[in-house]
Amino acid sequence: MSIRSRIIVLALLAAAASACSERKPATPLETFKTYTIAYKQKDLTTVKLLLSDATIKRHEMEAKAMNITVDEIIKRETMFSEDQKTIEFRNEKIDGDRATLEVKDRSGKWQMVPFVFEDGAWKIDKAGYADQIIKDVDDSSQKLDDIIKGVNSPSN
Repeated sequence: MSIRSRIIVLALLAAAASACSERKPATPLETFKTYTIAYKQKDLTTVKLLLSDATIKRHEMEAKAMNITVDEIIKRETMFSEDQKTIEFRNEKIDGDRATLEVKDRSGKWQMVPFVFEDGAWKIDKAGYADQIIKDVDDSSQKLDDIIKGVNSPSN
């Protein structure tokens, strides 16, 4: 094989390799921006694709219990108002397959938006966030119970 043929083959192999390489997944921030645009355009199909599997399952259970559609649940559970012109965000943090992004809510307070990396993409994990809140409340309740038991114990 001539030098020219080898160069052509190598160039073709390099082009094929670069064409086959996977695109990097969107970051949590990019996912949130896409969610915001889709929600404002009332594109609930895209919104649902950007939610974690656990979040969709939780919405399905809520919808069934309330005898309404999942779309109605999603419309109600947004992180901003429809007429909100700008959305502020800061402090994207990625830790393995979990991430967070702080987003300023309707009242001007910074809220943590959780993400989970599943199916090769970052997805908003409202269910994981709700589970963490429940766990935190349970832990606080247990600590309070332990304090009360300590105060009321016969040795005191």
